[in-house]
Amino acid sequence: MDTDKDLASNPLMHASTLPFQAPDFKKINSSDFEPAFEEGLKEHLAEIDKITNNPEAPTFDNTLVAMEKSGQLLRRVNGVFNMLSGANTDSVLQKLSEEIAPKLAAQQDAVFLNKKLYERIKNLFQKKDELNLDKESARLLEYYNIQFIRAGANLSDENKTKLKKLNEEEAGLGAKFTNQLLAAAKAGGLVVSNKDALKGLSDGAINSAAQDATNAGEKGKWLLSLQNTTQQPALQSLDNRDIRHQLFEASWNRAEKGDKNDTRATILRLAEIRAEKAGLLGFKNYAAWNLQDQMARTPEAVQSFLKKLIPAATAKARKEAVDLQAVINKDNGGFQLQPWDWDHYAEKVRKARYDLDENQVKPYFELFNVLENGVFYAANQLYGLTFKQRKDIPVYQDDMRVYTVYDKDGSELGLFYCDYFKRDNKSGGAWMSNVVEQSKLLGTKPVIYNVCNFTKPVPGEPALISYDDVTTMFHEFGHGLHGLFANQTYPSLSGTNVARDFVELPSQFNEHWALEPKVFHHYAVHYKTGVAMPQVLVDKIKKSQEFNQGYALTEILAAADLDMEWHTIPVGTKIKSVDDFEATALKRTHLDLPQVPSRYRSNYFLHIWGNGYAAGYYAYSWTEMLEDDAFNWFKENGGMTRANGQRFREMILSRGNTEDYNKMFSDFRGHKPDIQPMLIDRGLIKK
Repeated sequence: MDTDKDLASNPLMHASTLPFQAPDFKKINSSDFEPAFEEGLKEHLAEIDKITNNPEAPTFDNTLVAMEKSGQLLRRVNGVFNMLSGANTDSVLQKLSEEIAPKLAAQQDAVFLNKKLYERIKNLFQKKDELNLDKESARLLEYYNIQFIRAGANLSDENKTKLKKLNEEEAGLGAKFTNQLLAAAKAGGLVVSNKDALKGLSDGAINSAAQDATNAGEKGKWLLSLQNTTQQPALQSLDNRDIRHQLFEASWNRAEKGDKNDTRATILRLAEIRAEKAGLLGFKNYAAWNLQDQMARTPEAVQSFLKKLIPAATAKARKEAVDLQAVINKDNGGFQLQPWDWDHYAEKVRKARYDLDENQVKPYFELFNVLENGVFYAANQLYGLTFKQRKDIPVYQDDMRVYTVYDKDGSELGLFYCDYFKRDNKSGGAWMSNVVEQSKLLGTKPVIYNVCNFTKPVPGEPALISYDDVTTMFHEFGHGLHGLFANQTYPSLSGTNVARDFVELPSQFNEHWALEPKVFHHYAVHYKTGVAMPQVLVDKIKKSQEFNQGYALTEILAAADLDMEWHTIPVGTKIKSVDDFEATALKRTHLDLPQVPSRYRSNYFLHIWGNGYAAGYYAYSWTEMLEDDAFNWFKENGGMTRANGQRFREMILSRGNTEDYNKMFSDFRGHKPDIQPMLIDRGLIKK
């Protein structure tokens, strides 16, 4: 076997010649990743060694700039791998994800636990005032100094060795959890043999379930596939209570079946490792270590923030439960409200209270019309962006789309991929990431992708989505804007490389424009007739936005609390049972409402065990506070105007991690974050 020849022909070994260095998926095979990773790791280490052993005195250029330029092959391979392993994985990629994760962790340690390299960084940091650095360069020096300290650069050699082993094990287990969960979700869908049991679902949903069953080898049956949340979309429509119960249990217990996909042992070890790491690094728990560079700074600040929301949210949820029970009693249901009943009866209450039927709404939300005449249109009105679909850029799935994004002056800003439909080989949820990051130093423009898990229609039918799905599209494209507007020299500070409790600000803020009248009327048109949604139906959607907010916020707060409870375990604590720990944690913080389960149960909480949100899920609520307050600024200053959009772009969206987040926000808003707009928007308090 000619290894050099194989590497030379490996499409990952060199920057793509396609526009924006977009990956050439026509040429890339799953088998290309392992040798490219190995070469990338080797090349990066050689570059780091050269910087470390440079006989010249450390300078900003020969140390920090050199570090920013290093690892380009590894960065490229990892970017494409993450895209495919998350959205279009296979057995080769799954196996490699568990093998490569510990090696990538070891690579991080080889850099950030390198004593000689840290001495160079520390030398520069100690004389930072003499270096006359520009603002972004000064931030980069501060960033690296913090990263080295957080990583354990000041530990003894003995403790560094211990930490390296823990980091490798943690990385491997995180990849294992992701693979276990994907397999558990795929195997955990509910197979229904009787079509009558699906009464309440739309014809389109029933046809999709039949197609899913056929694809799974269950022809003649119907498969209700699982999404990566506790509640499942079909629970809203299914009339058959027994089927609702079965679907809920399938979701709730997907990764607790005592088989190879049972995640509980993986979780217990991950929690133990993280607590042990925190102890080695001198902290009382993992959250205290991990929150140092976040807006919140400490777990105490997070817990204080959550406590401000829990009483109002749970009180409203309890009142909502009473309303739902009244409907059950009126219908002579003869049972007490359970979690699998909530969405179904909430929909009945919403229909009765607001005369709003989800099936009336969906014909006005055809997916790609929402994208081009809603999501893209809002970006045009606020920021002057325009979009052109590309048919010449290869994709890994035929139902994906690719667009060139043009700035207000007509120049090319970046490339945008969207992959919206659910597949068995795709992780649950919705996300955004870069496959190429923006950097003036490297001469790269952003290549962004959004991934969702919407139900794919059967051939010949339109992709009609719910209003919740519409907001998901606006949300993920908000992340996309954060990446597209990146304007940094250094890749480490570019775009969305910001704190967890800041990164959701652009995405959640962008959701507001989904209901902006000028935007809404531009995309909410009937897919058959092209007629705009009647104003009476628009008004019903708007009025219903405060509905069920006690439930919605409580389930999110329960997930955030679970995350913090797992990551404030004191060093040396042994947890015997995942289920007992979860139940006790929610009871302690008064979030154990029997009818309101956590949005994510511990056993399928992908965010915190596999996706980097450990001690960070609170960020969704924290940034909701930020974005509601930021949107208030727009309302106070003329709303959706190009001038306001430009100000938000310049002061928030284009800044990356180039200054303190609290300062960045207060400079835009004019004051520190205010929680009142969030409470009002959620309907928890009156204006």
